[in-house]
Amino acid sequence: MTTNMGTFDRILRVIGGLALLVWAFLGTGEWHMLGWIGIVPLATAAIGWCPLYTIIGVSTCPTKKA
Repeated sequence: MTTNMGTFDRILRVIGGLALLVWAFLGTGEWHMLGWIGIVPLATAAIGWCPLYTIIGVSTCPTKKA
């Protein structure tokens, strides 16, 4: 499992994940429970690896490929 996410991508995922979790905690109505999906972008940002990027062959990491 190699890193396939760059810094900017990780920052965006943290911001989006936190926004979704805030919506889950503070939102009202029947759709606010979808905010728990914010755990996924937070987890992928923490480890720096996105399984979807691996499947479609994308990498936002600035390191050179071997």
